[in-house]
Amino acid sequence: MKMNIMFDEQQVMMMALTISGNHVMCLDLKDNIVYDLHGKAMFGNNVGIEECYTYIHPDDRDKFRTFIERLSNGTDKVADCHYRWDYNYTGKGKPDWHDMYGRAIAEYEDGKPVNIIATLTDETEVKQKEREVEQLSERYKSIFENSIIGMSFYSPEGWLIDANRIMRKICHFDSDTSDEFFSKVNLFDMMPFNEVLDRVHPEDYWACSLSIVPERNMRVFLEISVHPIYDENDKLMYISVTANDVTEERNMYLNVMENDARMKKMNEAIKNYEAELRYMLEASKMQTWRISLERDTLEFYNGLNTVARSFNLRQMQKIFVDQEHEFVKALSNPSEVLKKPLVYVGQMYPVVTQSSTENQWVQINCIPEFDEHGKLLGAFGVWRNINDLMRKQDQLRSETNRARESGQMKTLFLANMTHEIRTPINAIVGFTEILSSLTGEEEKKEVIQIVKNNCDMLLRLINDILTASSLESGQMDIKPVEVDFSKAFNELFESLHPRVQEPGVEFVKDNPYAALPIKVDVDRVSQVITNFVTNAVKYTHQGHIKLGYRTETRTVGGKQLEGLYVYCEDTGDGIAPESQPRIFDRFFKVDDFVQGTGLGLSICKAFTDACHGDIGVISEGKGKGSVFWMWIPLSASSQ
Repeated sequence: MKMNIMFDEQQVMMMALTISGNHVMCLDLKDNIVYDLHGKAMFGNNVGIEECYTYIHPDDRDKFRTFIERLSNGTDKVADCHYRWDYNYTGKGKPDWHDMYGRAIAEYEDGKPVNIIATLTDETEVKQKEREVEQLSERYKSIFENSIIGMSFYSPEGWLIDANRIMRKICHFDSDTSDEFFSKVNLFDMMPFNEVLDRVHPEDYWACSLSIVPERNMRVFLEISVHPIYDENDKLMYISVTANDVTEERNMYLNVMENDARMKKMNEAIKNYEAELRYMLEASKMQTWRISLERDTLEFYNGLNTVARSFNLRQMQKIFVDQEHEFVKALSNPSEVLKKPLVYVGQMYPVVTQSSTENQWVQINCIPEFDEHGKLLGAFGVWRNINDLMRKQDQLRSETNRARESGQMKTLFLANMTHEIRTPINAIVGFTEILSSLTGEEEKKEVIQIVKNNCDMLLRLINDILTASSLESGQMDIKPVEVDFSKAFNELFESLHPRVQEPGVEFVKDNPYAALPIKVDVDRVSQVITNFVTNAVKYTHQGHIKLGYRTETRTVGGKQLEGLYVYCEDTGDGIAPESQPRIFDRFFKVDDFVQGTGLGLSICKAFTDACHGDIGVISEGKGKGSVFWMWIPLSASSQ
């Protein structure tokens, strides 16, 4: 009966060892061999202890030897050890390391240890899971700590658990890990959460406001978001709070508003200045003029923007009556004469205005014009009919001073090119007044279309001036977006079609793709295409204007880059070869009699340069038409 009981107990123990997955081995200290008692932890039985050491990881062998020696010499009766064991019993190929945990007891006879019995547990999977959990925890901790916005977590009761680096910076924590003040203040007691959050069942909350915490010298504008985190049973687990410091953005917005207000006042002042100057020019019988040494021209203007007459510099002397006058003789060498301001009072032939055949007494004020390198470009100034003043000597001095002052004002005014703004404004005002007196619907439609065209012209002009102003400050922003360029091109073509109004001009579309998804600054590209078409419309009166695009690969810096190629082909007036190198220069115009600021093509070139692309014109000369084209690499525009 006793034998059966022992057998049953032994069976139970064996079953327990089998279920637990543990191994049991014995080290016979007399024979110095190791053999299995349960399971197969070794590569075989009756293995020498030294051979066992070869299957221990090199970094763990000293620790394992100490573990065995302390049990063998009686220092410890029970001990445990963590080590790595090679399950590759063949000894060939890559080792198969397992994380093992051994707990051993020394068996004694006559007071001396004779055997060491050890229970071994394979913890490889457990250790691996612990490492994975630790890595995952570190990863989430890194994401939390390095977030670009402030983040913190609170307990369901409203007590601070953790805050990341940005949140600690925003709230002026007194250390890198914690803060005595915020750790003692409950979330539900802080403003404004005490008024908006339910302690029992808080809900999502978002606000942007000034946050003031005197205890931490904190006064910032924050975007604050509160998000309660519930489990699947709708039990509140945590409360997350995020904060984004928008103080700088708010200050920038206020600065923009202030700049807009100042700009509005400046625009109003410019309008008043323009009206005053226009009145002064008309009342004083003045005209402006400009000499360009490079173009070899002298141009007289009626008002601010209408060229009355144009001469070359060889003809300039002939317009004066007194050919023996010192000033007139000096004009034979204008590059020397124009280096300093000049004032001339004398008679001119009536060649500028044909209102009278009588010789005119004029006063000419001349101011030299230099480039940034000090090179003389020419001169500009005003000339004035002073026939009445010559007969009224008493008024001559005061009127001369007024002319000089007007010349200085004109100098500043011309820098803003406001004469281009007046043309569409005058058309809008004039035709708007006419509109009220018209009765026919067709006439009204025609006048409304004229007003609309001039509004579009004024808007394009202002956009060009603003863009040119941004170029001066180096602010050409490129904002690429994902777009179906084929669709965008079709829409742009349809919007430009009404501008081609010449009966003998056909507007042709070249869209080779049903769909073309690319990443590009479509607004800037549309601006370039619009400028191309606008110029083509001005100079094309017969034939066609063809607008198209395609993708094209080019070699840039030794690399093959795919890019977007757009072009506008016309059968218009063409461009002379000598003008083509300067066609994209700012303020350059092929024909000064055609309306425009000379800014459009320079803006196109600035955009192309910002994209590291290329732009150009193809024309065989006057009357041969032209092709304006642009290529930008898609990779550069995406950046």
